Amino acid sequence: MTTAAATAGTGAEVTVGTLLRGWRERRRISQLELALRAESSARHISFVETGRSRPSQAMVLRLAEQLEVPVRERNSLLVAAGYAPSFRETPLQDPAMDALRTGMEQLLSAHEPNPALVMDGMYDVVSANRGVHLLVDGVAEHLLRPPMNAIRLTLHPEGLAPRIRNLGEWRAHLLERMRGQIAMRGSAPLRSLYEEVAVYPAPAGDRHEDGYGDGHSPAAYPFALPLRIEVNGQVLSFISTVTTFNTPMDVTVSELAMEMFLPADPETAAALRAL
Repeated sequence: MTTAAATAGTGAEVTVGTLLRGWRERRRISQLELALRAESSARHISFVETGRSRPSQAMVLRLAEQLEVPVRERNSLLVAAGYAPSFRETPLQDPAMDALRTGMEQLLSAHEPNPALVMDGMYDVVSANRGVHLLVDGVAEHLLRPPMNAIRLTLHPEGLAPRIRNLGEWRAHLLERMRGQIAMRGSAPLRSLYEEVAVYPAPAGDRHEDGYGDGHSPAAYPFALPLRIEVNGQVLSFISTVTTFNTPMDVTVSELAMEMFLPADPETAAALRAL
């Protein structure tokens, strides 16, 4: 059973109507509002949700777009409605993805010496530049085995967590980010990952909960929360940006995200050039 089906049809028959109702309720919009967005009628939306009317393939896709249903789950909606999936799921190593992989590798290399990585929908790292390798140097070997998971690597007590000077703030940021994605996508595997990392213990003698460490305060970085991490005895500060693909037509592409870390201060920029 898909995660959307589990959400929408607990103990009931899973149909395209129950799935759509589940996504509509997840987005907290009424049948009337959805009808206006999809240029339909509240009556038709009601009939679809109750199974009295079978939506066309175009209507399924239109409703899914207005409900911001993830591409993977749009296929599930189509199948539940009796149609073939519209979106492929091409492995990233497939020759058809050569241009995509080349473009991502060029972006990663161009961002050096600053760290940058590409992750899939489960935060598994599919590619990273040398700046990331610098950050993960010295962490437990089992955390670096493929598929290397960025969230687990960051928050695990044998990973980066002992070296993150503002672990409390950064941990809260990552967990909130995951909660938002779980609410948006309804992913059971992502929820399992969240439940795993949320109970990781903080390092002994945690010094990270108050402010940013080393005398810094939140007011020192008013524009974005930095990641402050110790590397080779020096504290480096980064702010990050996340880039996704616009209007993806493939499940694999829809779940890719590139995270790039930028120096938050001149000292970090100089240290990266030296390292």
